[in-house]
Amino acid sequence: MSTETNNELQERVVSISRVTKVVKGGRRMSFSALVVVGDGNGNVGFSLGKASEVPEAIGKASRSAKKHLKKITVQEGTIPHEVVGCFGAAKVILLPAKPGTGVIAGGAVRAVLETVGVKNILTKCVGTTNPHNALRATLNGLAQLKLKEEIYSSRGKEA
Repeated sequence: MSTETNNELQERVVSISRVTKVVKGGRRMSFSALVVVGDGNGNVGFSLGKASEVPEAIGKASRSAKKHLKKITVQEGTIPHEVVGCFGAAKVILLPAKPGTGVIAGGAVRAVLETVGVKNILTKCVGTTNPHNALRATLNGLAQLKLKEEIYSSRGKEA
């Protein structure tokens, strides 16, 4: 985990769902919030918070996401190479892009990439676009990224 203060972290609410539990006396409503937190410099975390009120659910998710930050490899505002991330039925294809392209992504994928600090990228979500699965597939793909130097050193070769 990084040593940044909470003021430097940006928080994005990806989705809010109303959940109903049927009990003997009727229906009990609660809310679940999916939140992504990042510093815009390669650190990102996400969490799902559940509570009886929306602000409480967002707060719970945000606090939990800040505890579970992961480091992602970002190179000059884009990713070092193309990668495919999978989770459940969601598959997210991430392609590096030239400067000036912007973030071509939608929904949960866009929220993750902007909080990581990626400025130029092309993406395609294949299969389900369920926010939770798309978010986890995106993070799975980003976790697979390695710089050329890291790959060479792992194979014992020079760049």
